[in-house]
Amino acid sequence: MQAPKKEWSIEEHIELFRRQFLQLEDLNRLALPPPDLVKKPDMQRYVYNTMFRDGCLAHAPPSRYKLRVLKKLVEHLEQSVADPDEDEISDDLASCLADLLSQPQLPDSAAVQQKSYVTYSPPTSALDFVAAEPMLAPRSCTVTLLESRALLSSFGTTGLRTWEAALRLGTFLISEGGTSWVKGKNVLELGAGTGFVSILCAKHLGAKFVLATDGSGEVVDSLSENVYLNGLDQGSCIEPAVLKWGHGLVDDVLNDNEEHRVYDVVIGADVTYDQRSIVPLVATLNQFLERNSNTKVLISATIRNEETIASFIAACRKRKMVVHSIEFHNALNLELQLGFFYPTSVPISLLSISAC
Repeated sequence: MQAPKKEWSIEEHIELFRRQFLQLEDLNRLALPPPDLVKKPDMQRYVYNTMFRDGCLAHAPPSRYKLRVLKKLVEHLEQSVADPDEDEISDDLASCLADLLSQPQLPDSAAVQQKSYVTYSPPTSALDFVAAEPMLAPRSCTVTLLESRALLSSFGTTGLRTWEAALRLGTFLISEGGTSWVKGKNVLELGAGTGFVSILCAKHLGAKFVLATDGSGEVVDSLSENVYLNGLDQGSCIEPAVLKWGHGLVDDVLNDNEEHRVYDVVIGADVTYDQRSIVPLVATLNQFLERNSNTKVLISATIRNEETIASFIAACRKRKMVVHSIEFHNALNLELQLGFFYPTSVPISLLSISAC
């Protein structure tokens, strides 16, 4: 990924790079700061102090990832050196790289199963960079999660990593036209996984209450850890719960966890990927709409298979639900994203669903 083509200050370039680093973005998508700027000694010191110095980050990326990013940055810097007597890699960055190289590293197959801290920064319209020392404090509106980068966890679930559809949904909800969906509302998330969207709603978007549900008990246990990690008082504004989709199950989980709470909004991200889940998912959505005809449903669906999403929409309409596509064009170009980074090669649809 190329750095944005605009007249940014070096601090802004580094802030974008830092946000991608904290989200553990793929190395090929990193927007490395322009070499003519970052090779300056004070800027190298700035990068070291805010990204690589021991203790500078409360929730740092794993050392394996830090090593790969720092190697790429150092190569980037070396290619920009015209005069070795004038330009050189800082001692701090060089020493940090040597330390990381000396540490034993897990093989790829084991590393992807390890949980790591991932911090998601919002796609603000202008990067709110500040001076080096204040940058060491957590940014506003960030969500930090412990998650596995594996496609499937060791116990066979996809719910221990944050997927593109959740980041797309978060980008919409934090936008000017999206916040009204959750502000002051009781929100229930289906297939919450890591809890990214639920935590975003409870922590930053003013939701009255969020019930974050998933069909896997192991995933819900992990989700509870992420709620605590983000400083949320579990039970007061957010509660994790196991909810398996299908007829009769909604009443069971709500009666166990609720005091007659009415949900204004039901949300779900990447819950339509499996054809086999369509019927129980739609049955569950129908139960919510039968309980309260004013409930609104918001689904973020990655279109991996046109037939699967068509089946979902058809199943909703068969239940007399009204399905509309939401037009939202923000951040459709990966190179223009400023936060909640996700690849855009596969389309993601936002669907609004309501009772007839």
